[in-house]
Amino acid sequence: MGKSKIALNVVGSIISFSIMVLIVIVVLKTGKIAYDMGYRIFTEPAMAKPPGQDMMVKIEEGMSSQEVGNLLEEKKLVDSGALFMIQLLVMDYDDKLKPGTYTLNTSQTAKEMMQVMAEEEVEETEETEE
Repeated sequence: MGKSKIALNVVGSIISFSIMVLIVIVVLKTGKIAYDMGYRIFTEPAMAKPPGQDMMVKIEEGMSSQEVGNLLEEKKLVDSGALFMIQLLVMDYDDKLKPGTYTLNTSQTAKEMMQVMAEEEVEETEETEE
């Protein structure tokens, strides 16, 4: 009886340890995915270096954020339409885009495109060399 009880305790300990290791792995992988997504939302680079290529985009009345994102992805202005939709929500541009035809460039960031489509003043960023 004593040997089987010890064996049962050892097997139970191994199973418990394995489950804890599995939980740690899942938490770490989920954290990495969440961090990567958050990083991309705020730092996604432009699709091309300047001067880039101009593309005409027509935003129609009633287009959803998802439709706008998909349109920009089709035109190769953004890497992911779904990510652009999230960026619209996070950067509070979701309800600010205005219908119209816009000339966007592949060297613009998602935020710069949002500013153009919301008809806001686009901030010029200067890169300084030190």
